[in-house]
Amino acid sequence: MEVKKKPKEPTSFLLRRFTQKVRESGILVEAKKSQFYRKKPSRGQRRKSALEREAKRRQRIRLKKLGRI
Repeated sequence: MEVKKKPKEPTSFLLRRFTQKVRESGILVEAKKSQFYRKKPSRGQRRKSALEREAKRRQRIRLKKLGRI
């Protein structure tokens, strides 16, 4: 990322333009995402969490029908 100083431009304006360019490019967001490695869940773990979500959803629907929510 490169930002060149314009004639008679204060350093604070130059810094502001640089930070805007970095923010727009999304470089910082990607760097923060890749800062810590996360291992992907195994197939069994994904299936188990999906079943738990489905059970919670069904429980919520059941309670709503009974008028408890």
